[in-house]
Amino acid sequence: MIKILTSYFLFLNLTALFLMASDKRKAQKGRWRIAEKTLFGFALFGGSIGIFLGMYLFHHKTRKPLFRFGIPAVILVQIFVVAFLLYHQNIGSFH
Repeated sequence: MIKILTSYFLFLNLTALFLMASDKRKAQKGRWRIAEKTLFGFALFGGSIGIFLGMYLFHHKTRKPLFRFGIPAVILVQIFVVAFLLYHQNIGSFH
């Protein structure tokens, strides 16, 4: 199960990072863009680190409050959820 989850999050974060790079290139060339709700959706479903890295590696969406404050908030919530699940999984394994 851990391998599946690791693969899922790795794939999602690499895809999110690629989407941020692609959207930045499209913005520079004045081409069709990737919707912000698509990018934020990737963050919500586990690609938040990829979106965050893309923001700062490519200097993209860093002025947008939804991304500037929202992505770090999503990351924090995800960290707490994972910590909570791991903590409760470990408690159950001692019984």
